[in-house]
Amino acid sequence: MSILKKVEQFREEEERLRWEGTFADYLELLKEKPWIAQTAHSRVYNMIKDAGVEEVNGKKEYSFFKDQLYGVEESLEKLVEEYFHSAAKRLDVRKRILLLMGPVSGGKSTLVTMLKRGLEQYSKTDKGAVFAIKGCPMHEDPLHLIPTHLRKDFQEEYGIKIEGNLSPLNMMRVEEEYGGRIEDVIVERIFFSEDKRTGIGTFSPSDPKSQDIADLTGSIDFSTIAEYGSESDPRAYRFDGELNKANRGMMEFQEMLKCDEKFLWHLLSLTQEGNFKAGRFALISADELIVAHTNESEYKSFISNKKNEALHSRIIVMKVPYNLKVSEEERIYKKMIQDSDLAHVHIAPHALKVAAIFTILTRLKEPTKQGVDLLKKMRLYDGESVEGFNSQDLEELKQEDPDEGMSGIDPRYVINRISSAIIRKQLTSINALDVLRSIKEGLSEHASISKEDRERYMDFIAIARKEYDAIAKKEVQKAFVYSYDESAKTLMDNYLDNVEAYCNKNKLRDPLTGEEMTPDEKLMRSIEEQIGISENAKKAFREEILIRISAYARKGKKFDYNSHERLREAIQKKLFADLKDIVKITTSTKTPDESQLKKVNEVIARLIDEHGYNSVSANELLRYVGSLLNR
Repeated sequence: MSILKKVEQFREEEERLRWEGTFADYLELLKEKPWIAQTAHSRVYNMIKDAGVEEVNGKKEYSFFKDQLYGVEESLEKLVEEYFHSAAKRLDVRKRILLLMGPVSGGKSTLVTMLKRGLEQYSKTDKGAVFAIKGCPMHEDPLHLIPTHLRKDFQEEYGIKIEGNLSPLNMMRVEEEYGGRIEDVIVERIFFSEDKRTGIGTFSPSDPKSQDIADLTGSIDFSTIAEYGSESDPRAYRFDGELNKANRGMMEFQEMLKCDEKFLWHLLSLTQEGNFKAGRFALISADELIVAHTNESEYKSFISNKKNEALHSRIIVMKVPYNLKVSEEERIYKKMIQDSDLAHVHIAPHALKVAAIFTILTRLKEPTKQGVDLLKKMRLYDGESVEGFNSQDLEELKQEDPDEGMSGIDPRYVINRISSAIIRKQLTSINALDVLRSIKEGLSEHASISKEDRERYMDFIAIARKEYDAIAKKEVQKAFVYSYDESAKTLMDNYLDNVEAYCNKNKLRDPLTGEEMTPDEKLMRSIEEQIGISENAKKAFREEILIRISAYARKGKKFDYNSHERLREAIQKKLFADLKDIVKITTSTKTPDESQLKKVNEVIARLIDEHGYNSVSANELLRYVGSLLNR
């Protein structure tokens, strides 16, 4: 379908969704769909909830944030449940400004943008429909037309509580245009749009000397005073400030704590009483979610100032720390690369993972728990199983430092260094070593990193390099072993025969001579030692294997190479240990013979076909692993 056809369809859909009628018609609609009278906070909460909620390991995960924010599920659960859910229930928390606090590039702006874009889409759905008095610059709630003395009766009949009073402009319009007949006032369905300044506003502080409070609350239109005769005539006032336009939806207050005090005081009555002062009018009602964001140092400076105590009590602070999971950090990099002009560059497998390992290490706090180092902590956070530790240990680690994730290297730095390596060296393929080298080179140019932190970060680069060495060896090991499938199968069958004889206290028969032999302890130990099975633990491990074989037999299934993960790993490592010399020779010989060349080409083909490498990165990997083995 052409883009113009899609534009036409979009226009037709918007036209189909439009609704216009009298206030009397709106009340009939309200009986049929009472949810359309919800508050701004309730609308935001329902938008998130309606997108889908999943419970994973006792934690709630929201589909609304799924494809944009990674590794901050706990922070999002706290935000949705403690703020949005409570505010939707009209609890006191809705009378607070939501302040997102976190480090640079931690996802604060992304989160706010998602809420804004989400509201734009949600207002086009049946459950998110919004209705307003037609012609009102503040998109005022039609229920404000109900006189105060009748609101209790209205609540009993409709089950809906009305908050807020009719604005000065609409009060005048009701009298002059409709002769006081509120039932005839025209109501229309509106659609939130930041671009059209409908229900979504954004305020950004500029020079305090030149910025006018009118940017927030609107201003007098002096050109109309002669026509209307007074500055207190609401028709002579432009209700076009961000607080006016964001009514019924949300307003983003960018860098709120950098703002001049006079702007912040306007938020006091808006948050606490749901109204603000503008022009020479009575207080103007507004129903909107105010979201601000800041960093930790600015926030600490703000709360240390005694003059800010009144506003401080009207702020709910939600921390948005950096992600602390390697796998999620890798997803962040992939997304950032896909959204950039680097998407055409081949990034070798594990390059982003190794960068993520370095980045996460810079964000973690040294554990105080006995027996845990940073690497173990990193693995536990990423959901890996670490011997001797369980989920209870993980929770204890998370409780050790509440500020964990509020400092460290940000994702943009890593992407900038990858970009730098690609552009400066004109690369079309980049591997883990290229990425680590570029990150290392950039540390000396990073102005905000202290000398002490720089030294720590150099250590983390060395740790990430060691992690990559292990990953690279394992990758080549797998590719070589797969090229020797028959050898692996034979070795495993041989091991299982010996294990069965050992556990059953039987002897084996030599297939050539027919002689009886005792189980080959040397062979079994050479395999078991590959995965750290101690002399004391060997009997239990062998019995576990035999039980697994029996369980497979009962179910009519064949126990094979992939039936026991740890045994498969042991077989691969043993086979690779036996093949090390072949790997060394084939990767380091400048003029390999025909059989060596054939082996290398088989491994490269497997790395390309099954592991995601291209010919350049596969050859680089083989040469690197060869050099590691030759050390």
